[in-house]
Amino acid sequence: MRVLGINALFHDPAAALVVDGHTVAAAEEERFSRRKHGKRPVPFAAWELPYKAAAWCLAEAGLRPEDLDAVAYSFDPDLAKPAQDMGLDDPWDPLRLTYAREAPSFLCEALPGLEREKVHFVAHHLAHAASSAFAAPDAERSSVLVVDGRGESASHLAARRRGTALEPLHSQQLPHSLGLVYEELTAHLGFLRSSDEYKVMALASYGRPRMAAELARYVHSTGDGGFVAKDVPWDSFAPAARPGRNWTREQADLAASAQRCLEDTLLDMARWLHGRTHDEVLTMAGGVALNCVANSRIAAEGPFSHVWVQPAAGDAGTALGGALALASRGGDATVPMAGADLGRGWDDEELRQWLTGAGVPFEQPADVAETVARALADDAIVAWFQGRSEYGPRALGHRSLLAHPGRAANLERLNDVKGREQFRPVAPMVLQERAPEIFEGPLPSPYMLFVHDVRPAWRDRIPAVVHTDGTARIQTVSREREPLVARMLAAFEQLTGLPVVVNTSLNTAGRPMVDDPRDALECFGSSPVDLLAIGPYVVRRAGFFHRSDGLADTRTGNRTDNRTGSLPGGTAGRLSGGLPGGLPGAERGVSGTLRGEAA
Repeated sequence: MRVLGINALFHDPAAALVVDGHTVAAAEEERFSRRKHGKRPVPFAAWELPYKAAAWCLAEAGLRPEDLDAVAYSFDPDLAKPAQDMGLDDPWDPLRLTYAREAPSFLCEALPGLEREKVHFVAHHLAHAASSAFAAPDAERSSVLVVDGRGESASHLAARRRGTALEPLHSQQLPHSLGLVYEELTAHLGFLRSSDEYKVMALASYGRPRMAAELARYVHSTGDGGFVAKDVPWDSFAPAARPGRNWTREQADLAASAQRCLEDTLLDMARWLHGRTHDEVLTMAGGVALNCVANSRIAAEGPFSHVWVQPAAGDAGTALGGALALASRGGDATVPMAGADLGRGWDDEELRQWLTGAGVPFEQPADVAETVARALADDAIVAWFQGRSEYGPRALGHRSLLAHPGRAANLERLNDVKGREQFRPVAPMVLQERAPEIFEGPLPSPYMLFVHDVRPAWRDRIPAVVHTDGTARIQTVSREREPLVARMLAAFEQLTGLPVVVNTSLNTAGRPMVDDPRDALECFGSSPVDLLAIGPYVVRRAGFFHRSDGLADTRTGNRTDNRTGSLPGGTAGRLSGGLPGGLPGAERGVSGTLRGEAA
């Protein structure tokens, strides 16, 4: 079967394509539109569909809309209840449901040739569950835990997978919602709800959970697989923070207390689920599954031998889950994800044409991994643009900013580059076989979804990646899956004695992660990054801004001069337009028209 999955209703609109059980492509709309999270999660935006992501997924597989066997929309309006009946204060929710019911018509208009009867509603939490249970390795017999803000009428699903079947075991009905409570706390602490929850998790490390016992009156498990989570009087614990103001000790303690209650509740739920299934493997999805601190407690203290978390655990992942659910229902044997690199990519010749078309001076070293390792050893900040972009919110060695982990100042330096709060940590990437001697926690950890204790002997050696509580959210790198990144790490260790490199997402505050070459050049040109490694080529900051005649040797890409000036050869103007003329395969990137319109 050829199944396209669509997530659109709440936030993080995305599309994914599954062909004969294999995940062929998946991407969030934000990477094309350049709007963070694609849109805000309000009823007035519920009609917006991931048109560009869907068009790209089809183009990537060489398919037309009429070639599809089915389309999965990851919300079923027939399962929804009126907001007031669920105890939610959402007067415009009927508008959201109207848009959901009309989604098949909207999709047929957006994808001419698609037949309306091919569009199927898939229950929101079932799509989340399928995104983890059917995408995880060795999970034919496994338990599934989904926790988020809300679906049609619930905020949680516990289930088990048995072969091609997903069997629901329990769901928590709204208004009780761990995700919505955490969103409320996010807003109370001065951050953007349904966007900045990860900042609350980071802030929690600076506080003490001294309010946890009192807060547990409002947030706790109920012993039957469900929980209580609603009507928290946040003002009684700490005053609300004003956006942009520094946080107080009291607010950090509230964050720590809420984090502790969340962890305790999830751990109880995992134990209840294991008591019903007695499985060895737990897979997780839903926005709350992006809380890597909670995930680590479930892995360390829970009853399951192995915990796997969908790298696109938030709503974007339901596009993939919906497609996998329909594929499995149609008789296809679903194949586990090999990695999160499911987005757009460009070959070496296409990247060369991007660089020459923009008038950017570049070099092609013998080995870009060696060149980057030397730059990092010299304390450069490197923008790393390689292969296909990641599906989900984590930079996993395809669209990353890299730095030296042995310089403590690089944490502040990177946060300044990205324009974000200084309490935010950055992550280490490390070769999979070297990780156990440096970090303690669930291994391997290829998707940066668990926190690990940094072993004491290493804390002073890699201070830039050690959070205030002595932990790090690591990414382990497989030589087989990521040979280029592995070669860079090995070369960096030869030069410095450190088998770790700082990895954070290639973007600046409030912007989506860099996705296409134009994004990479714009980010490089507007932030103090020393080197851009894009495919086999490198662009140096000195050459990017200082030229003698504004020209580059477009046959070799070598820099020819060093005149002081502004962006070389009209780069800024060229980046604001469409693709460089005649770029082969432009339709594969959906860039020449769709990205150009959004730029």
